[in-house]
Amino acid sequence: MLPSLLLFSLLLSNFRPACAATAEQWRTRSIYQVITDRFALEPGAVVNECVISNSTWCGGTWNSIRENLNYIQDAGFTAIWISPINQNYEGPRTAYGDPYHGYWPADVSQLNEHFGTADDLKALSAELHLSLTQEKKELIEQVDIVVNNVMATSLTPDYSSYMFKSAEYYHPYCVIDWTNLTSEQQCWLGDTTVPLPDLNSENSDVVSQYSSWISDLVQTYSIDGLRIDAAKHIRASFWPAFAQSAGVFCMGEVFDPSVPNVAEFQGPGALDSVLNYPAYYALVSAFALPGPQNISALTDTISQSKTALGNFLENQDVPRWHNLSVDPQSMYNAMSFSFLSDGIPIVYYGQEQGFSGNADPYNREPLWPSNYTNTSSYQLMTTLNQLRNFLVNTTDWATQSMDVITSNDHGLAFQKGNIVTILTNIGAPPQNFTNTAFQSPWAHGTVTIDVIACRQFVVASGGYLEVEYTKGGVPVVLAESSFLQGSGLCGATLAALHDSSTGDVVAQSSASRHTPLVWLAVPLFLMSVSLGSW
Repeated sequence: MLPSLLLFSLLLSNFRPACAATAEQWRTRSIYQVITDRFALEPGAVVNECVISNSTWCGGTWNSIRENLNYIQDAGFTAIWISPINQNYEGPRTAYGDPYHGYWPADVSQLNEHFGTADDLKALSAELHLSLTQEKKELIEQVDIVVNNVMATSLTPDYSSYMFKSAEYYHPYCVIDWTNLTSEQQCWLGDTTVPLPDLNSENSDVVSQYSSWISDLVQTYSIDGLRIDAAKHIRASFWPAFAQSAGVFCMGEVFDPSVPNVAEFQGPGALDSVLNYPAYYALVSAFALPGPQNISALTDTISQSKTALGNFLENQDVPRWHNLSVDPQSMYNAMSFSFLSDGIPIVYYGQEQGFSGNADPYNREPLWPSNYTNTSSYQLMTTLNQLRNFLVNTTDWATQSMDVITSNDHGLAFQKGNIVTILTNIGAPPQNFTNTAFQSPWAHGTVTIDVIACRQFVVASGGYLEVEYTKGGVPVVLAESSFLQGSGLCGATLAALHDSSTGDVVAQSSASRHTPLVWLAVPLFLMSVSLGSW
């Protein structure tokens, strides 16, 4: 039996209006992405080996997500993205395994029984929207959906098992020409082993039934937003009416490194938002070690894109960052960009645990073997969330545009609102350098705090700030000390400044609740460096 408080909130959830969070409100959120089957096991469940290469069920459920929300909320996330909830292929195991991931839909009008019941999903939604304490607010829920296709085991499937039960509702089979957008939108994804029959979104019956289905799904399960798989593979003009029927924020997957190609699917004539694949490719190019260390790729992407895109370093379709980069500092810098630049930060479960799987299925590891450890990466994303939540709750920071202050081959500094973020790609080893500086937006004598290391920097004559790399290339996030009052960040440092009768800057901050990030408690950045050998 459900506890009385949860049962009461569950009853209330059935009357929650759709559109609980607008697109502008989603801009203020940070998202933690989970694959339901791989995030957690229910209490008392037998811990299984979960061999990743077997590509089969490992036992995660909607109830096990609900039982482990503290791990997400303690890190400061304000939204959760859950893998597809609808019925998937049921049948003999394929050459590519079983549909534990949820991306092989069958009848989407039904739920996936592997993850629980309708009541289980409603209970999860109710728990997400329950404000537990003053420090631990509600999470809003983004559910992954697959609209473009169904899954089959032959090129002549039995369509009666799907929601759309006749071949007339599907495009005829053809092989995709990846240089032709029309072909991408009308031919079949997958291959001849596991083909993915393509729905005909030009068919008026398909449009009508999908509109009814998504409206009912959102309202029945109190969903706040949708992540739409393979959005690029349906014509952009299909999406406005679909999104209007959903009545909630819609973020599409447009798997493309080109800003113009991605931008076609975001805006009044398409979707509220899209995943920021151009920035993902640019971040890999700029920060992954070894790699081209191409900072200009990132600054070019920034100059072309000024919309509310979903920023990420990992997801279920790309290799883990640690698979691409041997240097942990590279992820800390790239992660800081995701949180503090324009857009909505998204963290894929396990990124904070240093998972290192390559492509599918190896990037879909179970999280429980990590024991949900409070790693340095977990602590960093907690600090970034705490800062970002403070900014969006007290200022209009979320709607302000970032501006690049300066950049070169080894890093960049950018400003968004009251925050200056300084990133580098030089990696963890100490570097030799010629001591120079960059011009800040602050006046001479302003005391700033690096909120990651809780270290103070005073602005020099002419507005210059000098930050150095004596112990490797860690990210720096600066704010005026007075601005951080009430944030809960670097409390001891701020108190020392406030209590100082001489006005002198304290050389080394006192301990704060973030000092477990010992790898960050060092002097930091330099915009123009002369690098020595590794």
